[in-house]
Amino acid sequence: MRRNLPRGLFARSLLIVIIPMVLLQGVVAAVFMERHWQMVTERLSAAVTRDISAIIDVMETLPSPQIESDVVRIAGRRLGLQVHILSDDDLPAPKPAPPFSILDQILSEQISEQIRRPFWLNTSNDERTVEVRIKLGPKRILSVVTRRDRAYASNTHIFIIWMVGASLVLLLISILFLRGQIRPIVALTRAAESFGKGQKPAEPFIPRGADEVRRAGYAFLQMRERIERQIEQRTAMLSGVSHDLRTILTRFRLELAVAETPADLENLNRDIDDMDSMLEGYLAFARGQIEEAHGELDLTKLFSQLEENALLHGKELTSSVAGATMVHVRPMAFSRLVTNLVANAWRHGQTIRIEARNTDRFLTVTVDDDGPGIPEAMREEVFKPFFRLDEARNLDASGTGLGLAIVRDIARGHGGNVTLSESPLGGLRATIRIPV
Repeated sequence: MRRNLPRGLFARSLLIVIIPMVLLQGVVAAVFMERHWQMVTERLSAAVTRDISAIIDVMETLPSPQIESDVVRIAGRRLGLQVHILSDDDLPAPKPAPPFSILDQILSEQISEQIRRPFWLNTSNDERTVEVRIKLGPKRILSVVTRRDRAYASNTHIFIIWMVGASLVLLLISILFLRGQIRPIVALTRAAESFGKGQKPAEPFIPRGADEVRRAGYAFLQMRERIERQIEQRTAMLSGVSHDLRTILTRFRLELAVAETPADLENLNRDIDDMDSMLEGYLAFARGQIEEAHGELDLTKLFSQLEENALLHGKELTSSVAGATMVHVRPMAFSRLVTNLVANAWRHGQTIRIEARNTDRFLTVTVDDDGPGIPEAMREEVFKPFFRLDEARNLDASGTGLGLAIVRDIARGHGGNVTLSESPLGGLRATIRIPV
């Protein structure tokens, strides 16, 4: 049952309103309306039967053609009954009662109790009248025709129409009210999804709605401001540190350039190159947080460039794309994400395979290689900034420990993630999964 229930808050709220209303109307219609309908019909049928019984008693008490003529005239004028004396021997064959006909059942019971004579009842030929025939004697049958509403509660459906109509009006009001209450929650959800994917919302988010929804909206805005401020502070700090250190490195290079014995300073040059590579890693880590506008990226073109680069490194790289090749991402950041993972793969393996699957909900890219891999216990640790894993592979040749941290930051900036697992090729599998 839980699987078949709607998942949206608006649909569930409507069910909360509709189900009790339908149950209440069902109980009212089944209990009150049935009893009321039956009781009124019994009283009306009993009154019509008494009138017919009185006509029979008068005709049998004062057997005279003139009396019968007066009774027929008075019954038509005062009682609304069309009375005829038929000279037939037998009553017509009984007609099958319509299904769920309360009038046939109750009127037959009343005639049987009050008149106690053979009778024939017809309620189906004409929707506006009811005919009753009663055998008075040989060649003598009393035919009485009356309006259906005199023996049957025919206006009960008006109450049902009013009840259903009022329920529809109340349901329409509930839908309009619920839409107004759900709209701020939907706006908050869209703002949170856009922020999680690193996108700017199409419209600025303004908390609206009930107090609880407003408080949640203001809490989200404060959280977003704190996160953005923290990202700006970290980016500024890393950029400043990298700039200052690069200045020192430049001065070192100038001093080394004018040195008389460069051969003696080869180790120092190597250390400076390593420091410069580390600074590049710091800057890349900082650039991973800089906001880039979303755009279209062609996966086929990106994978073709990676295949050409792999050939230059003497590696074997194959790729495939299932689904649309154009994806809506941050082009530069996503290209850096895939390129870094592929570079890590050909640095530690000979065969690399890239597979991309673009569905309606997620874009999944897997990078497999046949390298040494990473121990399972350390596959989450390597994503921490400045973490170095000397026993196995590391994304950064410089050993800064920022390679996989940059990769995961870019993926999470798109609202997704990067995970590591064992590859079918025997090495490491890196899986990128981001919402479309």
